[in-house]
Amino acid sequence: MLRHTISVWVDNEPGVLSRVTGLFSGRGFNIESLCVAATMEPDVSRITLVSVGNEQIIEQIIKQLRKLINVVKVVDLTTMEHVEREMALVKVKAEDRDRAEVLRIADIFRCRVVDVSSTSYTLEVTGNSEKLGAVLGLLKNVGIQEVVRTGSVAIQRSKKD
Repeated sequence: MLRHTISVWVDNEPGVLSRVTGLFSGRGFNIESLCVAATMEPDVSRITLVSVGNEQIIEQIIKQLRKLINVVKVVDLTTMEHVEREMALVKVKAEDRDRAEVLRIADIFRCRVVDVSSTSYTLEVTGNSEKLGAVLGLLKNVGIQEVVRTGSVAIQRSKKD
């Protein structure tokens, strides 16, 4: 089973996201990550989704996506050179004895402190899913209070001349 990152350009209309996600759930496939936003063209949105499956399953999903009426384009970025990022906001316990450790972890992983209170820090973490996993693993020892993640966004790399 391989993790696949798929970009789907769709008409920016009500119900399109529901039809795309329904295709997955109707076939018993899970979407691990989902991110949707309008593109530079206001009538087109881009869905970036991550799913796990073997080559046959993913190939079938892509064929089914291309058959949907409101789908403009489908690209499996997994086999292409691409940049993939995710963002998380992590609220961690930051009592006096923990503050230095939280700031040290934030510095090592280039996190931004976006909110401070007398008992917690909220960090913004950006990177690939492995980086987020590593940060969360270290912060778990300090005491994570809450985590919110965006899901992956990805773009194909430009060809180098």
